[in-house]
Amino acid sequence: MGEHDEFSIIDQLFKPLAGLSREARGLVDDVAVIAGDPEHDLVVNTDALVAGVHFFEHDPLDLVARKLMRVNLSDIVAKGAKPYGYQLLTAWPRGTAYAEKADFVRGLKIDQDRFGISLFGGDTVSTEGPLVVSMTMFGKAPAGKTLSRLGARAGDRVLVSGYIGQGYLGLKALQGQLLGMSHEDINEVISAYHLPEIRLDLIQALRDHARSAMDISDGLLADADHLARANKLVIRLDVNKVPTSLSARAAIASGISPVALFTGGDDYQILCTADEVSAKALILAGFYDIGACIGLAEETQPGAELWSDGRQLDVAVKGFRHPL
Repeated sequence: MGEHDEFSIIDQLFKPLAGLSREARGLVDDVAVIAGDPEHDLVVNTDALVAGVHFFEHDPLDLVARKLMRVNLSDIVAKGAKPYGYQLLTAWPRGTAYAEKADFVRGLKIDQDRFGISLFGGDTVSTEGPLVVSMTMFGKAPAGKTLSRLGARAGDRVLVSGYIGQGYLGLKALQGQLLGMSHEDINEVISAYHLPEIRLDLIQALRDHARSAMDISDGLLADADHLARANKLVIRLDVNKVPTSLSARAAIASGISPVALFTGGDDYQILCTADEVSAKALILAGFYDIGACIGLAEETQPGAELWSDGRQLDVAVKGFRHPL
């Protein structure tokens, strides 16, 4: 049968289960949308983290909990929804000390207070395998107004909410692969890896001005590629317009490939598209204009491209994929 990744498994095995239900959105999006009260839709997302895959087994559990919450919040916020509450599943390795579980809960408490949500329920079990934690996050959006990755049009501008590459560099720092950088820069990117930024302040601007939106988890180029394919467009990203931090520029100066920052993943920024007028409003709200949506020419395939100084860059791997 050959190797499969998460996207082929979803397409081939799980999409038929979703059928034509409006709530599932054909499993094209990262959320389900359920009619709630007359004024709101309920926006639902689930993501899991596995020790040794999504975080290091020695990572402090309070930080693991906070990252789990933020990874899930990221999808909700990217749809223009306000966080509402969450359910939690924990599968603890047998023998996990009570104090470690308490550290995990302490992290949850810090961020649920920060983001104004609370626990609705869930399950806790034991396992012979590694620690697995999963969260289902609920958000609320005005009825019929939940954003989707569908909706982009040729001529739209492509925008991003913040620095790209911080999470990737944090991972490399934890792996001991960043040399020649200051302690301050290393600490900054490690913090970004553990605690991705969640932009609640951009929700209203997204609702008012974006045509399509999604969060960036697999890498800027990979997720722009998902957006482009969903809308049957070409998305052309300008390397020179993608925002990067001073620490990222220090990493580039020390030998890290700029392309690696755009394909590395763990950014959890918001990627969106808007027409020219709305793009200006999004920029005023804090977004960065990084590219354009282009209609398909004859025999052109949809997808995302990385350009620099008028030429397209050859990128072998656009981003992260879970082999399954």
